[in-house]
Amino acid sequence: MGLFKYWLGMLKGKSAALATAGFSLMTAGSVWAQEAAAPVTAAAPAAAAPAAPAISAGDTAWVLASAALVLLMTPGLAFFYGGMVRKKNVMATIMQSFFLVALISVQWVIWGYSLAFGPSKNFFFGGLDWLFLDHMPDVSSLAPTIPHYAYMIFQAMFAIITPALICGAYAERVSFKGFVVFSLLWATFVYDVVCHWVWGGGIFTQMGALDFAGGTVVHMSSGYSALTLALLLGKRKGYGRESMVPHNLTMVLLGASLLWFGWFGFNAGSACAANALACNAFVTTNTATAMAAITWCLIEWFHHGKATSLGAASGAVAGLVAITPACGFVNLKGSLLIGIVVSLLCYAAIQVKVKLGYDDSLDAFGVHGIGGTWGALATGLWALKSINSSGADGLLAGNPGQLMIQLKTVLATAAWSVLITVVLYFLVEKTVGLRVPAREEELGLDLSQHGEEGYHI
Repeated sequence: MGLFKYWLGMLKGKSAALATAGFSLMTAGSVWAQEAAAPVTAAAPAAAAPAAPAISAGDTAWVLASAALVLLMTPGLAFFYGGMVRKKNVMATIMQSFFLVALISVQWVIWGYSLAFGPSKNFFFGGLDWLFLDHMPDVSSLAPTIPHYAYMIFQAMFAIITPALICGAYAERVSFKGFVVFSLLWATFVYDVVCHWVWGGGIFTQMGALDFAGGTVVHMSSGYSALTLALLLGKRKGYGRESMVPHNLTMVLLGASLLWFGWFGFNAGSACAANALACNAFVTTNTATAMAAITWCLIEWFHHGKATSLGAASGAVAGLVAITPACGFVNLKGSLLIGIVVSLLCYAAIQVKVKLGYDDSLDAFGVHGIGGTWGALATGLWALKSINSSGADGLLAGNPGQLMIQLKTVLATAAWSVLITVVLYFLVEKTVGLRVPAREEELGLDLSQHGEEGYHI
């Protein structure tokens, strides 16, 4: 495509030159015939190419602020997950999210961003052309009104939180060493590849898949990997026999609140500009989240007779997940429907988990896998080109083909995430080890992995 544009530009340039020469000759002939003494009028210059959009201080400020908001989501997730585990594992759980901020920040600037957003290699991954961020253009074509570094660091925050989401599936039973190795490999071979497919110019970018802020890239990739790990690792010791209720619901609600707050950067920031599209994403994000929280509480009320704080928090997070791919493509009514349906689906998925007996400790798949899948497909239902001219209409606006594109993206993301997670699990388990020994699990990961405790009371 780049080569085609280059030759097209050359042809355009030659055409302009020929036109200029022809005009000059005609003018000279006219002057000669009239034997006029006046000098030949200079030919009009060729039309200038459209100027590139100028860097906007407002857009840059908004994207940098959004990056900080998205970074805050990872500590929010740490509190959310930390409150749901038993107190002997609280520090180990929080440490996983905190350490990923450091680990993936370094991975991203050395090779992760290049793999995800660098020049495409057969539409599969970006290669290593921008290793250590060298040779990058000053501005990304994906965000032409902000410096490339601003776009890069904004995307880094997505790369950080995505492997942290998986931690909810294997909470309380994975060694810190195994967690670090697995997360680094997973970020490279799952996240960076899927990111390139959908956002970085890869196969689903070319196909026209719609994912405004990460329904497939973030939530589906982490959710399906989480389910895979939960099944491969097996249940926690005592699961189904011992009480494993959340030890600190106050921390859970604090974490959910920070996630809700930070998610405005996640979604509205993905407009990469301070404009009407960012406003739409902001409003639809808040609306779907609120509707999902209300719906989850109503389901609990009818099912158990009481609405719980854990249910309200879970519903809010499910709503945030589902609206993520759709927030920049759907209107207010669409966001309300997405919020209602996601709570019904995720609540049902958690009940199925209980029936089947697998140990997705903190329902990473039930919320992120199911919620992300629904959000991606719902985008194919309710997307409107009138909301986002760079997008497409969905099925209900007369474009059934978009729903099929969304379905293909969903299936490919799920399949790749499961396949590579299986390979990485066996690789890490056979080398450094992933699951902790039974004695260390009984003692608790705070002491066995870090030699410290979360509480001294």
